[in-house]
Amino acid sequence: MVDSAIRLMKNGFIKKDYKTLYPASFNWSTLSKEQAEKHADEEIDEEVLQSFAGKFINPFDRTGYPKPSRRMRLIMENFNMSVEEPYFWVLDHLRQDQSFRTVHKITDVFSGSESSSFWGQNSQRLGIQQDKVTQYFATVGKMIKDLFQLVRELRIIDERMEIYTMAPKSKSADVTLKGLYIDLVEGSTEKPTSVYGMSRQVGFTILPDLFFNTHIYDLEKLDQVIESMKFNPTVKNVLKRKLFQFVNWKVKTQAELESRRLFNLRYLRQHWGIIKMYMGWIKPYLKNIQRLSTSLKHTESPDIITAFETSVLEIEILAERQAVSGYHPCILATFNYTTKPSMSYQQDYQRGPIHVGRVEINMRAYSWTSEQIDNYKKMKNAEDMELMGIIDGSVHAAMEALGDELNKYLEEAGEKIEKPIPKEEPKKKENMFSGAFEPGVAVFKGFAEMFTALIPISMPKKKGKSPGNPSSAAKEASGAMWQTYKNFKKSHKLLAW
Repeated sequence: MVDSAIRLMKNGFIKKDYKTLYPASFNWSTLSKEQAEKHADEEIDEEVLQSFAGKFINPFDRTGYPKPSRRMRLIMENFNMSVEEPYFWVLDHLRQDQSFRTVHKITDVFSGSESSSFWGQNSQRLGIQQDKVTQYFATVGKMIKDLFQLVRELRIIDERMEIYTMAPKSKSADVTLKGLYIDLVEGSTEKPTSVYGMSRQVGFTILPDLFFNTHIYDLEKLDQVIESMKFNPTVKNVLKRKLFQFVNWKVKTQAELESRRLFNLRYLRQHWGIIKMYMGWIKPYLKNIQRLSTSLKHTESPDIITAFETSVLEIEILAERQAVSGYHPCILATFNYTTKPSMSYQQDYQRGPIHVGRVEINMRAYSWTSEQIDNYKKMKNAEDMELMGIIDGSVHAAMEALGDELNKYLEEAGEKIEKPIPKEEPKKKENMFSGAFEPGVAVFKGFAEMFTALIPISMPKKKGKSPGNPSSAAKEASGAMWQTYKNFKKSHKLLAW
């Protein structure tokens, strides 16, 4: 399978001789089929197996797993025994008897025939989860839509606040603010008592010029400035009244805008926190839906017939020990079940299925670093990551549409925003004599290159910290896997030696 080979290579499972050909910036779309199958460190199956899809896998076919140091395979079929027991036996044996304290659950999927009672009960649970997710998605979508309005309102307040703060210093801002006052408060030219309305009367024609050209924002000095003007007392009194109303309006509305902006900032942070809270609530439901959903790979299997009470389960766990010279002994155990679920009532518990049928156990031994373990888990959980990215992607798209303003407002409100750390280019150390003696140094370097070309000199290399040897961890994992395989057969009265 080409897809599995490319998926393994993307997660670092590449043969040792070809790892240098694939840096982190490699374009995987240019990788050909032959190259992927040749360079991927993938397990080659030497047995003729039958997959869940009902197709016979050819000998020496690829399994989609990294190449193990050793592999064990066991098949049990007993329609009178619960098949949950082999899984828990292997799990407890690895944990307690073989000291694999850390166990990761990698895969847990199942499928059942449509007419089975197990499928009907599971569909009810799936419907409940889907209804919850639908409600949460609708709420999050509405809140993301409201986010644009909140940021827009803050932007308008900032534009107005900039005029208020610049008015005492800038003539342009002063004229703009007075124009807003006349338009919004006095009603422009419609009201006869406004600045423009009174300018139509005899004796007050000069009032707009005096109003716009008197640059003062101190109420205590207002009378002193106006009294020094050489105009008749009537015009001065009207100018005092208009400027006093304007300055008083400016002070009160500026304080109101500041308090409103502070409230909007806090509300924006609260709104953002609720969105993140809903995102955290949605993700478990999405995981539950994916686990409860029927796997298409299993439903196409001939082992599942609509009229029969059958089901197919696939469980995979990864057990790891403490690292040996940097490498963890790991055992990857895969359980493939073809079972008949029998619904039964248990004492003091709800109705649930007991599975009886066939189980195939595959165990693979590996010696992996912590990074390789994380890469394998990421590879197997790629579908989960895509599913989680649905809701995260919508929020990130909203953030990109709003630009840096959302981050700026959230940071101002006290929210911690992760910023990308710019990469600093390493500065080259310059010698203080490099500029003056550069020509001479170049000549001596040329003689040195000619001399070393004729008489090669081997310089002793500095010994660095050598990486650990994975063979010891692989040997330890293989031994523990063999003990688990042997003890399982003996405890279940199977042929063993």
